[in-house]
Amino acid sequence: MKKHQGWLPVIGNGHIMPGPRHRSQSKKPMWIIVLVSLVCLSLIGAYVYPPRRFSACYFLSSSVCSPFMDWLPPAPARIFTDEEIAARVVFQDILSMPSVQSKNAKIAFMFLTPGSLPFEKLWEKFFLGHEDRYSIYVHASRENPVHVSPIFMGRDIRSAKVGWGKISMVDAEKRLLANALQDTSNQHFVLLSDSCVPLHNFDYVYSYLIETNLSYVDCFEDPGPHGSGRYSEHMLPEIEKSDFRKGAQWFSVKRQHALLILADNLYYTKFKHYCRPGMEGRNCYSDEHYLPTLFHMVDPGGIANWSITHVDWSEGKWHPKAYRAQDISYELLKNITYISESYHITSDERKQERRDPCLWNGMKRPCYLFARKFYPEALDSLMHLFSNFTLI
Repeated sequence: MKKHQGWLPVIGNGHIMPGPRHRSQSKKPMWIIVLVSLVCLSLIGAYVYPPRRFSACYFLSSSVCSPFMDWLPPAPARIFTDEEIAARVVFQDILSMPSVQSKNAKIAFMFLTPGSLPFEKLWEKFFLGHEDRYSIYVHASRENPVHVSPIFMGRDIRSAKVGWGKISMVDAEKRLLANALQDTSNQHFVLLSDSCVPLHNFDYVYSYLIETNLSYVDCFEDPGPHGSGRYSEHMLPEIEKSDFRKGAQWFSVKRQHALLILADNLYYTKFKHYCRPGMEGRNCYSDEHYLPTLFHMVDPGGIANWSITHVDWSEGKWHPKAYRAQDISYELLKNITYISESYHITSDERKQERRDPCLWNGMKRPCYLFARKFYPEALDSLMHLFSNFTLI
């Protein structure tokens, strides 16, 4: 065998023997490497900087994101302050107290008024014959009331001035509760104004309140300027913006919740200092936010999320619709008493409406036992209706 130029071996017959083949270098799949690198970087970044409330999981499907988030280390829990720990212990003990079963259970009717009560005669008719099942307390913030009904005489408590939208309104509510709680027979506590009237007879109201384990505190989340827009970050860390709630002032609470309101100083102090008209350029009203926020945080399952006192805000003004003498009719009261869904609307641009059935022990029932706002001139018309129509 001869060697041929070019280092190729030559076979005896002159044919060149094929040499070893040199394969061309194969191209590496660079796109796979890049993709894997990006995924790895994303996972490492998500691990080092875990998203809050999973909002960053939008780039992964739920089937991929959920298992991934499950093995991430949990976000460190906030360390409670000494005041928070103490408050939680007290709240827990109050809420775990067994309900007092009393044959002589009474309802405390607490009237928050600037002066005299224009509808005393109407309430006297409502209370007639049920003297052992109710008690009355009157907080007059401006002037000593002149009573025209004997059942209201001697029922005034020590009072103080109340400023609209200020913490003094909550102080007056607490003052009423403190006086009413001294009577151990009082098992339910209803806050009423001077412009409130009853919609049903006493037996119906008594059964509605005593035969359930709920408190009626209006409570809903409003992301708009008249809801969460009133929140101040000075309330942190005890109250987060996501816990801030809104609701009507007029509540009806069971004895446990009345005790809880009096026992609270932690959250009350936050609202006292950081929820007031003109706070940080915003108008925050403690009477609309304190109790809804408190119960949402402490015992959300123990309240009904609506008020049993009807107020008509349909006019969209700063104050609700007020009824004059010419407005009073059987149809008006009938329409209010037949309402069986609570209604809330947000104050943001979306104006989201929410309607929920009013459930009493799991059954749908009328929402309202009382109504406001009625002018004093409506007394005679209301007395006529109450005398000629039987309230259910």
